[in-house]
Amino acid sequence: MNKGLEKLLFNPVRLKILSFLFSIENASFKKLIEVSEATKGNISVQIKKLEDAGLIKVRKKFEGNYPLTLCKITSKGKTSFKIFLNSLQSFGVNKSADIEF
Repeated sequence: MNKGLEKLLFNPVRLKILSFLFSIENASFKKLIEVSEATKGNISVQIKKLEDAGLIKVRKKFEGNYPLTLCKITSKGKTSFKIFLNSLQSFGVNKSADIEF
């Protein structure tokens, strides 16, 4: 596996973000804070790193007068997440759980 990808995804907050986005169409910044249990500042940094790596796409818009940030996993992100999980399984991490895509 690519060492840069491995380093990127071993961060628990980034891994939680990707794993959540993997199963849904998109999520708001607020929902990702809830799911990851991270602070606003930390989640912002982690989202930026995932976006810079091309693993997620971030879209900012206004809903009414309020800003809304939506995040969506990219096809590269889905592929990278699958590779990462398969790599963990090959090392014996959680072999009892069958992960299917």
